[in-house]
Amino acid sequence: MPEGTSLSILRRLPPTEVTNRWTGARHGLPKAYGRTDLVVLGVGVMIGAGIFSVAGRQAATMAGPGVILSFMIAGITSLLVAFCFAELSSAMPTSGSAYTFTYVIFGEVWAWLVGWALVMELLLATAVVARAWSLYAAQMLADLGVRLPDLLAKITGQAEGFDLFALFILVVLTAVVALGARVGLRTLWIIVVAKLLAVGAVIVVGAAHFDQRNLSTIPVPAVPAGPADDTLNSPLLGVLFGQTGAFGWFGIFAASAVIAFAYIGFDIVATAAEEAEDAPRSIPKGIIRSLVITTIIYIAVALVMVGMTPYDKMSSKAPLANAFRQAEEGFMAHIINIGAVLGLTTVVLVLLVGLTRVMFAMARDGLFPRSLARINRSYHSPTRVTLLIGGVAILLAEFVPVLTLEPLVVIGTLFVFIAVAAGVIRMRRTMPDLPRGFRVPLSPGVPIASILACLWLLVNLQVITWLYFAAWMALGMLVYLLYGRRNSVLAGVRPAAAPLGAETRGRHRR
Repeated sequence: MPEGTSLSILRRLPPTEVTNRWTGARHGLPKAYGRTDLVVLGVGVMIGAGIFSVAGRQAATMAGPGVILSFMIAGITSLLVAFCFAELSSAMPTSGSAYTFTYVIFGEVWAWLVGWALVMELLLATAVVARAWSLYAAQMLADLGVRLPDLLAKITGQAEGFDLFALFILVVLTAVVALGARVGLRTLWIIVVAKLLAVGAVIVVGAAHFDQRNLSTIPVPAVPAGPADDTLNSPLLGVLFGQTGAFGWFGIFAASAVIAFAYIGFDIVATAAEEAEDAPRSIPKGIIRSLVITTIIYIAVALVMVGMTPYDKMSSKAPLANAFRQAEEGFMAHIINIGAVLGLTTVVLVLLVGLTRVMFAMARDGLFPRSLARINRSYHSPTRVTLLIGGVAILLAEFVPVLTLEPLVVIGTLFVFIAVAAGVIRMRRTMPDLPRGFRVPLSPGVPIASILACLWLLVNLQVITWLYFAAWMALGMLVYLLYGRRNSVLAGVRPAAAPLGAETRGRHRR
């Protein structure tokens, strides 16, 4: 078949090719993660900015005390999807995660779109969190009475423009990831334990100031819904039905879509599959356990925060710290700042790890330059792609107002989640005999519920976010047509005439 065939949409990666990558392939990644390490990896990326800022901001401006329900909705949606990730990663434990799952189940074009969405999600999230880290680091120093020289103060803790702190954290953590998984894992363990101690202090001290009367407005609307005044910055659902507004059920669901950003990361555990011990069993457990732990912690912190301070007196800037100040527990502001800095450090670290593994897999398949898939012999790590990602993340963080693009991370993630849930349904039908270390309960009910829940969160995102995402995906298709379609390792391979999985089913019957 000619190179760059128009039938590239039919090209699928054989499941055996994926299996060979983690059972001793020459270009595979070395084992580095045990079962507990995978839980720490998930907790490390999920517990970050969301626990210290997103909850308070959404409580103050969108959901009120109903933010607790928003966290539950986003958490349940993530848990449904986590079951789907668990099954696919147990059957195909590889660095590519959702990208590789889609390659095997749906074909190359769909895999490219999912991979392209993952690149946007993880790269943009890295830049966003690096900026947030800078803001918290600057606030921490200010609260501790550390005064920076005027020259440095102008280029640190800035929401836009060049920022020295954002540059610093990205350079340091890119170097840590480039040095190999074991170096990054040791760093991750230390920081995760420290930030969990900080979070525990927040819950214990905050619970002492809990007032149940502050929850009495759930879920009564505080602002009546009305026609949308700004179409681009209104949720798609509000535009479709001619309503917007804050608080009440509309505000709770709108906040859920934003809060989904806080749960992003459990899927990154799947990208560590190729480096995990007993991956078909350990990866599903790592995904589900880390998500359950994170959900419980998030809901506990949200409950304590809205119980401490009436939502209408809550500041949208540093809400948790201000809640403690109002409760005359000012020393907790230092604990929160330290916890936020530690938390965001692990988030950046794990995001870099996840993105390097996704791009490594795409380069190994030829959809990105294959030189990016080379493993450094000294560090046993894909150093080239790590340095490339770190460089691009620095450019984004320094020269793009990334904090305004946070919803793009959410929409990219939800797109990937839908692809994974649909993949479980199709794989059950086309590859029923493929060995799995975990099976989604009540399938296809759970995958269908996952898809519907993700779609619901998607329509609660702003119209402008949808337009940006459409532009990114259009650019991705152009890149694929100009490069990936012709350079794929499957280019020139004729698709099998039989339906996917038919050979396996026939062998089983015999």
